[in-house]
Amino acid sequence: MNATKYVYSFKEGNAGMKDLLGGKGANLAQMVQYGLPVPGGFILTTHACLEYGKDEKFLDSIWGDVQAAVAELEKETGKTFGSGGNPLLVSVRSGAPVSMPGMMDTVLNLGLNDESVESLAKASNDRRFAFDSYRRFIQMYGNVVHGVAGDAFEEVLEDVKKRLGVAFDNEITEKAMEEVVARFKEIFRKGAGFDFPSDPWQQLKNAIVAVFKSWGNPRAVTYRKLHRIPDDLGTAVNIVSMVYGNLGDDCGTGVCFTRNPSDGTKELYGEFLINAQGEDVVAGIRTPLPIDQMKDAMPGIYNELFEITTNLEKAYKDMQDIEFTIERGKLYILQTRSGKRSAGASVKIAVDMESEGLIDRKTAVSRVTPEQVEMLLHRQVDPSAENELLAKGLPASPGAGVGIVCFDADDAVELAKEGKKVVLARPETNPDDIHGLFAAEAIVTSRGGMTSHAAVVARGLGKPCVSGCEDIVIDLKNETITNGDKIIKKGDTVTVDGSSGRVLIGGAPLMEASFSDDFQKVLSWSDEYARLEVWANGDTAEDAKRARSFGARGIGLCRTEHMFMAADRLPVMQRLVVADSAEERAKALEELKVMQKQDFYGILKEMHGLPVIIRLLDPPLHEFMPKERDLEEELAALEKAGRGSSPEAERVRRVMAKVEQLKEANPMLGFRGCRLGIVYPEIPAMQASAIFEAVLDLVDEGVEIYPEIMVPLVGLETEMSFFREQIDGIAKDYMEKSGKEFNYKVGTMIEIPRAAFVADDIAKRAEFFSFGTNDLTQTAFGFSRDDAEGKFLGHYEDKGILPVNPFHELDREGVGVLMEIAVEKGRKVNPELSIGICGEHGGNPSSIAFCHKTGLNYVSCSPFRVPVARISAAHAAMGTLK
Repeated sequence: MNATKYVYSFKEGNAGMKDLLGGKGANLAQMVQYGLPVPGGFILTTHACLEYGKDEKFLDSIWGDVQAAVAELEKETGKTFGSGGNPLLVSVRSGAPVSMPGMMDTVLNLGLNDESVESLAKASNDRRFAFDSYRRFIQMYGNVVHGVAGDAFEEVLEDVKKRLGVAFDNEITEKAMEEVVARFKEIFRKGAGFDFPSDPWQQLKNAIVAVFKSWGNPRAVTYRKLHRIPDDLGTAVNIVSMVYGNLGDDCGTGVCFTRNPSDGTKELYGEFLINAQGEDVVAGIRTPLPIDQMKDAMPGIYNELFEITTNLEKAYKDMQDIEFTIERGKLYILQTRSGKRSAGASVKIAVDMESEGLIDRKTAVSRVTPEQVEMLLHRQVDPSAENELLAKGLPASPGAGVGIVCFDADDAVELAKEGKKVVLARPETNPDDIHGLFAAEAIVTSRGGMTSHAAVVARGLGKPCVSGCEDIVIDLKNETITNGDKIIKKGDTVTVDGSSGRVLIGGAPLMEASFSDDFQKVLSWSDEYARLEVWANGDTAEDAKRARSFGARGIGLCRTEHMFMAADRLPVMQRLVVADSAEERAKALEELKVMQKQDFYGILKEMHGLPVIIRLLDPPLHEFMPKERDLEEELAALEKAGRGSSPEAERVRRVMAKVEQLKEANPMLGFRGCRLGIVYPEIPAMQASAIFEAVLDLVDEGVEIYPEIMVPLVGLETEMSFFREQIDGIAKDYMEKSGKEFNYKVGTMIEIPRAAFVADDIAKRAEFFSFGTNDLTQTAFGFSRDDAEGKFLGHYEDKGILPVNPFHELDREGVGVLMEIAVEKGRKVNPELSIGICGEHGGNPSSIAFCHKTGLNYVSCSPFRVPVARISAAHAAMGTLK
């Protein structure tokens, strides 16, 4: 006897037991508590799945509990499992603690065999229905439990329909359906290597095992990896008494949402089919009818469904995704769960529910994830686009994508690895396509509705999707899409407009997304809960303006070297580098100072009232010089033209000599950053002068400004002292000469390990720290980023050597510890020390959560990631992002 309980009746659970009973089972149990019409059933817990994973004999030890639960279900339904005049048939469904739609396995109609199918025919008074159920069971059981290819079954159905001259499965006659069952059993025998099992108890045990094992199938593993769901949760197994939507025209099945999952509109939204089973809707095998048409087809059922769904939303305080079946005019609720929704819908639903008083603001912010905010930044098709229409379907998932057409999920992955943008076209998708859906820019299907697999998964991944394009034929064998005389072949470019449901021929122009009032409202609410401020990296006044419009509270990194790369400035910078005399160098510096002053003036003015951190010149000087090959070609051309002794040729030779002189074995660890300014102090002096001259002009104009000067690559207190004295001296001179006072700060980047270890010494001379985590990651790992990402980091991720690319997501165990050391040591000397991060990690949600935990004051990221960072900072403060 097991001391631990592994089998629960629906009558014993509730919604608070999701970790144990899985989301589906816990919600079914809760609906039973509410008194809703739920078929009877029981649950094998997630712990049972985990125990089975350790020991495959475990199921035998609790089999008596399973048999007892089936006996209880027989009493409840008045039916007998496996035999008798009224056979009890069940579905065997997965149900993880976290929703993973379509990723694990389900078996319907379990318990049928050659004997019970006859009993079912008599009990239902519908022989065709009984054999339709039997053929579905053989196909699902064969595919899910024994891996018999589904295509072989589908080919039989297509052959029979073609012979009968009908279009849909439900039009196959009774006699023909008996033939289908016989052919299906033969396919099973050939595929599995033995006859179809007739013992219902063997069927049940094998199906439970298959669902347990489906927790580890490739598509489920891929889905968990994409959505960062832990691998140690396990799945529950739900054994549910079958109810039938395919007994006749007073039957049906459907899926509905309490709000529109695509745009968030408050309406009962979904689809249903008359005389069908649930898999027909979800799998997209038949294109269903809008739920609104149920008002006319089944008005009483519609009103009951509307009342139940409204109450479920109020009870769960979230938009619900509900599966239902109608059997002989009676409504049954098969599942409710928080519905997957597009990013835009998520925002609207959160704001609307807050205004309705259903949830508070904090909950509303928690309902909009950083990943969804990223999706909201997706582009849309330019309204002025004149591309020819290929097809019109259902706007299943918003956004726009342009790419070359491919017809196979594996091909989509390979093409994406080659850097190509891909549109995946399929008649309908299935859970095994998950890796291809993730790799694709967009998805198109010719069958299926708004609740089909493709639609649901695309919305979860933030991929544009148009489903149910019934006017097109997607031919997988010949790899073509056809609509009349329009033919698209593999490799042709199309545009998918998931917001309008259009598929356009060729690449249409796209435009950046705009933020709705609801989205701005959620962002403003998120700022109320965040402790971290969000700043932006920006090198121009235009960057600053954009960052401010996105809600940035400062500029955390202005990279002055980017200013030197402009076409009119690069020659001046090159003259500075190759200058042989102090006079030549001074002339070039004066020209650059004028340019830099204009830059700083524009950025500081745009960010009035907010801090702006300007980093002194950081990269090695060779980055400003022409490529050696270009110089050689230029000199060869001059010599060929007989101008080898001209002043121009001499200039090229001087530049070539300087390029040779500046060569380094490892330039990223060489003559750059503060080292450059110590050897050539006139360069940081020019930059500091340009900053202070811009400051004085703005002071005269009465503009409130907060300039901060950042010294790069410091690893020694003496380096910091050198620059502090230089900058303070220049500031003092400007104040004395102008008779005006102004505020400024001097700080440093922490981007090499030594700086973290001696942060207490550096903090004596620095007023702020900013973690340059791109370089800090390089120096902590000993990686050259370009080489590492190009040659081996992908292999490290694939083989589990590293969980993620440390340049994309902060390495907490290594780089993170260096940051913690620097924060602790720096604040020990100066408790008021302002500390932030300005590497790319400043826009990564997980990294932002770490920055919150570590006590940083701000994160700085690219302007376009500011909204993502704002919502991430709020989630970090609320504990929903760790």
